[in-house]
Amino acid sequence: MSKNSMRFGAFAAVMFAGGAALAQQAQAPAAGAQQQPPQQQQPQGPVKADLVPVQQDWTKVCGGDPQSHKEVCYTTRDFGIQADQPILALAVYDPKGVDLKVVRLLLPPGLLLKPGFRFAVDKNPQETGAFEICFPNGCFAEAKVKPSVVDEMKKGDKLTVIVKNQVNNEVTFVLPLTGFGKAFDGPAVDPKVLEEQQKKLQEELQKKAEDERKKLESKGGASAPAAAPAGKAPAGK
Repeated sequence: MSKNSMRFGAFAAVMFAGGAALAQQAQAPAAGAQQQPPQQQQPQGPVKADLVPVQQDWTKVCGGDPQSHKEVCYTTRDFGIQADQPILALAVYDPKGVDLKVVRLLLPPGLLLKPGFRFAVDKNPQETGAFEICFPNGCFAEAKVKPSVVDEMKKGDKLTVIVKNQVNNEVTFVLPLTGFGKAFDGPAVDPKVLEEQQKKLQEELQKKAEDERKKLESKGGASAPAAAPAGKAPAGK
């Protein structure tokens, strides 16, 4: 499957606006913090974050895979600590004519890559996956699963994703699955509607970044970077 088909709505093209709290848990101490007490330099113990949806609904997108020349559909949603602050995206791919499905995540930066990630639906057995590629604003990770795992997601309440941060502490993300089954089995979104949704989300995030920049400037702080413009990533076409 082409890496170009790894699009999670507009999330992959914008910054992790709400990642500050988790980034502090995931990143190594800054050089200027070396004189602080050890207990302030790095988080102690596991970290757990109950996430909420950033998008109103799950989105199903279908298109042609340029490598396999077959139709591929994926159902996706972005999540954050707050409803307007995305830090994680989940997409479940359903390639036609293939037995295995693909669970793909876009995770915040600052995580240990070698252990990969674990995930489970409700109290079902854990599945494992591996990181694929990282960028400055996040890392893609995926797992190939049996259709039964997707069936569990369709009727489940929550998905638990477990990773490790730079100091080897477990970070647990809990994602609600409400509405996933209906979207996965339902029709794909109209491409024009999807484009409008992406445009609206990007405008909202750009406005939020600009507001934060103005607040910093009014307090005499350094200018904050504006949100990166969202490029059009292909949806498997």
